[in-house]
Amino acid sequence: MQRLIQLTADGSHTIAIPEMQLTYHSHHGAIQESMQVFIEAGLKPLLASPADTAIRILEIGFGTGLNAILSLREAEQHTRCIEYISTEKYPLTIEEARSVNHGALLQLQEAFLKLHNADWEKPVAISPCFSLLKMHCYLPAPVVTDPVHCIFFDAFAPDVQPELWSQPFFEQLHELLLPGGVLTTYCSKATVRRALSAAGFSVEKIPGPWGKREMVRAYT
Repeated sequence: MQRLIQLTADGSHTIAIPEMQLTYHSHHGAIQESMQVFIEAGLKPLLASPADTAIRILEIGFGTGLNAILSLREAEQHTRCIEYISTEKYPLTIEEARSVNHGALLQLQEAFLKLHNADWEKPVAISPCFSLLKMHCYLPAPVVTDPVHCIFFDAFAPDVQPELWSQPFFEQLHELLLPGGVLTTYCSKATVRRALSAAGFSVEKIPGPWGKREMVRAYT
């Protein structure tokens, strides 16, 4: 499977897979999309609530590690511990990771490469405030058993990975979310909203990132 690095409108890179006619991020801007969909809509409300415990995030689709490095930046800025768990079926090579400019643009290149160099299947401390557990798994198999506060649902689109946008998989994720937990995703298709609702989530459409009118936030 050929993967090409492409520049998006905000100056950040994405990965394109020509044979599947898809990209990992919006061509309008990879960083701006991830910031709005996952950080602003998912993580920041949790950071605003007072608590002494670590925030546990489950990400479906590690990809380039962009959501992870943005979360690490928030953890360090707020001095709040984050335990980050991410799944990926087709991880980037370290050479590909070095070519992606996310770490450099965020002035976190060393931490960005630590994310990609981290061992799989075990928690790794990337910084004093941020640990990463990468899981090389084939979803929709069961992901983790310990509950989480937030889910970043960043799988490929429903027409590419329909099994991940299904009611049975959303039911698995609903069981993992703590009360008051939140799931955010870039996709607002009616079929996705119906599957989330049928799985037990309360679903809302909210304004999407640049170039996308709407996205979805769902609650337990």
